[in-house]
Amino acid sequence: MFEDFTIEDIAVGEATLHVRHGGDGPPVLLLHGHPRTGATWHAVAPRLVAAGFTVVCPDLRGYGRSTGPAPTPDHRAHSKRAVAGDVAQLMTRLGHDRFHLVGHDRGSYVALRLALDHPQRVDHLVLMDCIPISEHLARADARFATRWWHWFFFAQPDVPERVISADPDAWYHGDPRVMGADNHAEWRRAIHDPRVVRAMLEDYRAGLTIDRIDEEADKAAGRRLEMPLLVLWSLRDDLELLYGDPLEIWSNWASDARGNGIDSGHHVAEEAPDALTDALTGFLPA
Repeated sequence: MFEDFTIEDIAVGEATLHVRHGGDGPPVLLLHGHPRTGATWHAVAPRLVAAGFTVVCPDLRGYGRSTGPAPTPDHRAHSKRAVAGDVAQLMTRLGHDRFHLVGHDRGSYVALRLALDHPQRVDHLVLMDCIPISEHLARADARFATRWWHWFFFAQPDVPERVISADPDAWYHGDPRVMGADNHAEWRRAIHDPRVVRAMLEDYRAGLTIDRIDEEADKAAGRRLEMPLLVLWSLRDDLELLYGDPLEIWSNWASDARGNGIDSGHHVAEEAPDALTDALTGFLPA
């Protein structure tokens, strides 16, 4: 994976991020979701480099081979604001003051926070398989709780760590034929690390607490995304099933929102890399 990319660990304050970066051209920061690592982009990143971009793929704080501080009772150590600060510092360390930003799943919430907190740094924004956490929770009915029950299970103290770590392979069901052998092997090492499992769960605990509070404060203050926004969603996932057209929700958060579905399951970077690359290169100016 990631032939001709530089792979290194970079300290960014209280975290150290494992990152792959390569290419020559406008920078694009790719943020993965749960329970993946930056290796989830292994098929997309070289395609973007070939299209003329510089590509940066970190493991988020606590995920994969990145490290961070110990969890805190208020979950701020794993808040999207803290993680967004990590990746903003990372891009500064790599010499990129302004960049395109792409987030998937949990990484999309980090990307949203970065774009709201540091709008001067984000040129174009792509958010995949998501609406804001606060919008999910405002609409949380029995159907949502049934389909996305893991949000509320992960928020419980201690129990999910024990359940997941008892048999991580059975819990997560990774398929090397879909993920790619090297990506699967890296992901499997991560999910067997209790430190990583704890950090991933803290991500969700922060989501239901401090991250929701931060988003509601943004909405009350009338803060909006002013950069161009592309929203992508997997047609074989359940975002449309739950909410209809996600763009109707995002229009309340962004001045210039457009988007469409992609024929894929949830992990679109692994399942439909060509379609995803086409969508990104059609939107991001090179």
